[in-house]
Amino acid sequence: MIGSLRRKFVAIVMTLVGAVLVFVLAFSYWRNYTMQWSQVDHDLEMSLDEEDGFIPVIGRAPISQDGAGRSARLVAKVSVDVSGLVLAASDSSASVDEAVLSDVTAAALSSDATSGRLKDAHVAWASRTTSTGGMLIAIADTSDVEGSLESQAASSVIALAVALAVLFVIAWFLSSWALRPVGAAWEQQRRFVADASHELKTPLAVITANLGILQRDPGLPADDRRWVNGSVDAAGQMQGLVTDLLELARTDETKAGDADAMRKTDVDLSDMVETAALEFDAMAFEHDCTLDAQVEGDIHIDGDRDWLDRLVRILIDNAIKYAAPRTTVTVRLFRKGGGRALTVNNRGAAIPPEDLAHVFDRFYRSDAARSRQTGGFGLGLAIAKGIAEAHGGTISATSNDADGTTFTVTL
Repeated sequence: MIGSLRRKFVAIVMTLVGAVLVFVLAFSYWRNYTMQWSQVDHDLEMSLDEEDGFIPVIGRAPISQDGAGRSARLVAKVSVDVSGLVLAASDSSASVDEAVLSDVTAAALSSDATSGRLKDAHVAWASRTTSTGGMLIAIADTSDVEGSLESQAASSVIALAVALAVLFVIAWFLSSWALRPVGAAWEQQRRFVADASHELKTPLAVITANLGILQRDPGLPADDRRWVNGSVDAAGQMQGLVTDLLELARTDETKAGDADAMRKTDVDLSDMVETAALEFDAMAFEHDCTLDAQVEGDIHIDGDRDWLDRLVRILIDNAIKYAAPRTTVTVRLFRKGGGRALTVNNRGAAIPPEDLAHVFDRFYRSDAARSRQTGGFGLGLAIAKGIAEAHGGTISATSNDADGTTFTVTL
């Protein structure tokens, strides 16, 4: 549980801070992008207004007679007629390739817009119609702008990756510090459950033994025997609860990293499921339903034999208890990719979605699907989940009126 909380903590921190970083870097890139291309468009417009022969002076911003800013970018300007024939060119140190000039001229003459870009040629242009019906076209090289933007984009990606990596390390260590009280509380709870269960086991065994002696006493009055029998039943239920709590404590210890809590051996899972299904066949008959076992042969797993047997029996027992009369409970064991899958399906009242999300919680009961009348303390499915996870597997449940309720264990 602590590991899951730690991963969620890191994921939340990474998501929130990562989103802020992405927004800041994206906003910075967008702002620079708009400023760079706005400057290009400004330079082209200024070039169309400038007198031919103007040469920018490095180190001094050129100012026109009316005080308006003039372009400091090297821009070539040409005058063409309606057919695209170049009539004149500005006296500029910029040189334009003939193929590029031809493409720009064709684009300007055919476009309804007064400006545009040729991405393949890395140029931008702006045009203005002259009084003679011709056209003035200003052309600027945009390689510096594109290179600057590409460099910023690459730098932003690298900065984001480095920042997220550093953030992950910091968040991981902070999560350990932040969840330390939670881990301590969980460890105390786990030890309390284990210790309390162990301490209760011996007194309950003594009580059950003494009550058994009283039951066998032929001189016990009938009225007193009725109370003794009730006490025996209650003691048996308490022993079952203690056993379940011990099982939960063992699975918690295994998931916490205690390798000694699990006794691993080679388990023939196929034989185990077939044996359990055969033994539960009589129970299914009593509940007016049938049990159909579809077991793929020779499926083995390295695990705790007692736990795996308990897992199989919990799911089959649970399915039969809640199966509708004259229906079939289906148990399937098969290979699934590199793992093994066990599914148990029954047809009965569907578990509501709000209850389905909690069926593996300890002591949880749904009024509709899980009742005291069926016995137990609401720990069976919690134990099944603990056993599956202790073996590195998963368990899930689906339930609807069409397909019934299906529990799936993947190991």
